[in-house]
Order: sequence, then structure tokens, then C-alpha cells
Amino acid sequence: MTARDIAFAPPGTRAEVEEGTALTPRFDRDGLVACIAVDAQDGRVLMLAHMNAESLARTLETGEAWYWSRSRGELWHKGATSGQIQRVVEMRVDCDQDALLIRVEVGGDGGCCHTGRRDCFYRSVVREADGRIVLKAAGR
Repeated sequence: MTARDIAFAPPGTRAEVEEGTALTPRFDRDGLVACIAVDAQDGRVLMLAHMNAESLARTLETGEAWYWSRSRGELWHKGATSGQIQRVVEMRVDCDQDALLIRVEVGGDGGCCHTGRRDCFYRSVVREADGRIVLKAAGR
């Protein structure tokens, strides 16, 4: 079975979506579903990206993460140019099937962020004593 053979049925009743066994992603009006990638070994949140039906199907077919690049308007095989291929160890869907969580093993140098960092969540949002909201390097 190839990605072209995988079709997702529209979501059914609330009970079917929440308790059923069929994967029926609730894509948003742009045809996307949010996907959080976490490190399969330590559980660290690595990145948030989006998948459309084709990238989700390719991910399921290949076992490697494929996303939809909103900025480029094209499919994106994570790590194809950087070597940071994300091999999917497990995929989960949330209760109403509008978000995915994938546990991945990252190839290459283990990084995931285009800035060269291991993950995309490298800054904390902090309220200063004077009330200002600033970003600071996360202490990890």
C-alpha cells in the first residue's frame, strides 16, 4: 500500500471519533492537522509542525515524518537535506482527532530546529518584575 492508496474517511459521530478504532483526522479549513514531535528516548518536545492528508499518509507508509510546510506550500520530508530524518516509533491521536503526537528517533546530529538547536522550544516566556513580557533562553 502506498500513500496514494491511503484515504481518510471523514470524522463520524462524536462516539466514533472519541472511542472508535478508525483514524479519521479532523483537518482544519486549510486541510491541516497539528503534529507534535517528541524524542522517543527522553520525551523532550522537539517541534510542532502540520500535516495534510498526503504527508500523514506518507508518514504512515514510510515510517518517517513528512509534514506540510505552510511557508513553502509544499510537502516536507523532515531531514531530507539536513540528515535529521525522524523515524516514527509511535503515533498517537488526541481525543477529537485534530492533533497528532509522534514519538521519533532523530537521525543526523539529533537536531530538529532550523536554527541549529535540538528543539524548537528553546525560549521561555517570562514576566519581568516591571511587568514586561520577554523571551529568555530556556534553562535545560
